[in-house]
Amino acid sequence: MHFVWIEMEDELYYHLALPYLKNLGSIQIKKILDHYGSAKAFFKDSVLHRRNTFGRRAALIKPTISREVAAQIEQEMKLMEQHDISCCLYTDKSYPQRLRHCVDAPSHFFYKGDLTAFNTSMSAAIVGTRLATAYGHEAVKRILGDCKGLDLCIVSGLASGIDTAAHEEALQNGLRTVAVMGTGFNSIYPPSNRQLAQKIIEQGGAVISEYPFYTPPDKQNFPKRNRIIAGMADATIVVETALKGGSIITAHIAHSYNRDVFAIPGPIGNSTSEGCNELIRQNLAALITSGKNLIEMMGWDHTAKKAVQRKLFVELNDDERRLANLLQEHGEMPIDKLYGELPDMTVSKTAGLLLQLELKGIIQCKPGKIYSLA
Repeated sequence: MHFVWIEMEDELYYHLALPYLKNLGSIQIKKILDHYGSAKAFFKDSVLHRRNTFGRRAALIKPTISREVAAQIEQEMKLMEQHDISCCLYTDKSYPQRLRHCVDAPSHFFYKGDLTAFNTSMSAAIVGTRLATAYGHEAVKRILGDCKGLDLCIVSGLASGIDTAAHEEALQNGLRTVAVMGTGFNSIYPPSNRQLAQKIIEQGGAVISEYPFYTPPDKQNFPKRNRIIAGMADATIVVETALKGGSIITAHIAHSYNRDVFAIPGPIGNSTSEGCNELIRQNLAALITSGKNLIEMMGWDHTAKKAVQRKLFVELNDDERRLANLLQEHGEMPIDKLYGELPDMTVSKTAGLLLQLELKGIIQCKPGKIYSLA
């Protein structure tokens, strides 16, 4: 096979080439981007620098782009332009912060809609069976009806059943919603949800996919995309599900990310409730029966807190205000990243400031030492 070194200046081009490299998954690609700062820098790196950084063995592995892959990437970029599709790169500042904290987050994703839909102060994933019952639909309606008026984004997978109900009820209650597809934009699945996808975009939400334009609805793609659904949410709510399936996978992924997981209990003997009941029994999910339960357990009922918080911001000293503004800008940050953003402060000083801000009710510490405004 003939290989060609493509002299292009477009960072997007090199980013789209990364998944085509052999033996590189999402985790390895993220490590490369964290080290080099860009995909282009990785492809352009000199052999000498690679040897000094990674050792002699790594220096022998020079990333190359075949003519076939180059043609596929160029076609993808043309399709993006033709169909008004954008691409968010892991190295972009606009990349969703909640997702960035996940070790296996995608190096990029394609999207239509408004990227700011990812930046609401609260985010919840709602997942469940495609064979939703009236009970499941009513549960979704009840949960999101209680959440009306919150700065909340609802994330789901645009599938039939519970996913569709989640997106529709979010729109009905004036909440922003993001649909994460397991297909490319040419194959919105199910086809009956094309109109729903457009409505999500028109009402300030977004439809996203990590897959190229012509990717069909292959079975193996849907479990993989579930990590994005779980990664973009502070909480994952399982409404109806059997003992096995995508919703159970999503719940376990969310749990592995140290995110909160909730489940709606269902009738004993009902196959669409067995998975939820089992998650609750194993203490992998907390039981909720309404949106009010969710709001209380997540600490989202802070309308009064916001007024207090604004007042307290004025009373902070310069260092405290600097740290609080940092969290306000980024939404939430793990403690190691906070240390990195404040190189002029010692670790002990930063830790002391975090404690003071937490005691004042300005910030909160989430599982995994992730900090955000309270």
